[in-house]
Amino acid sequence: MAVVRSSRFPRRGIILAAIIVAVTAAGAPAASGTAPRLDPDDPAGAWAGYSIGAPAQRSAPVPAGGVAGMDVSGHQGVVDWPRAWADGARFAYVKATEGTGFRNDHFAAQYEGAHAVGMVRGAYHFGLPDRSSGAQQANFFVDHGGGWSPGLLPGALDIEHNPYGEICYGLPPERMSAWIAEFSDTYFARTGRHPAIYTTTAWWNRCTGANPTFGARNPLWLARYAPAPGELPAGWDFQTIWQFSNHGVLPGDQNTFNGDHRQLASFVS
Repeated sequence: MAVVRSSRFPRRGIILAAIIVAVTAAGAPAASGTAPRLDPDDPAGAWAGYSIGAPAQRSAPVPAGGVAGMDVSGHQGVVDWPRAWADGARFAYVKATEGTGFRNDHFAAQYEGAHAVGMVRGAYHFGLPDRSSGAQQANFFVDHGGGWSPGLLPGALDIEHNPYGEICYGLPPERMSAWIAEFSDTYFARTGRHPAIYTTTAWWNRCTGANPTFGARNPLWLARYAPAPGELPAGWDFQTIWQFSNHGVLPGDQNTFNGDHRQLASFVS
């Protein structure tokens, strides 16, 4: 995310200058549409970035010029939050829900743990557009931990390769775009904030038909495991958060907020 910007927040130039350890060509899902399949009975479900590739062989250093953060799900279980704070994490996204029937058993402990050490925190929802409507999933998310109030990161919609079937959930681009818009509009109606959208450039451009209409209102949480953010999904000219690796000094996935601490505080206000 080259710079943090929203209707509530002025744009400032921030350069991500550090070199990150590259992680093979699996930094984006294969163009053929192949992606790992998950066990539908996995008690921890999917997670942000499951489809991007295998863990990095070596820890990736945090890019310079931003604020270090992390995201976790039920796969991390009990998290050592004081250690994560000591290692530099200042914000965290925690998976709350998936579809309309899945809740992260560790959500409450993880969400409160992040808050207890002083991190800015937010919740994310793993969207399954072939299961139920965007409105139903947004309401399920808000009702089970995904709400927003000042001081929290806006709830995030994780929309990426289908963990359990066809890459675009069997939806053509116009229906996928409509589903995402319904989720976003419902979340806004419930909370007063538009959700962040977590996605990869490859998935977004393929499965929404490179829809450019979301960049004006939804913060981008970009997933790309590489030395630089690279090409962004259609409609965005910067990312607010960049998930740059799934292995590093912090538990879970490694992220950087595209701004300084003052800008992060403004973003969540």
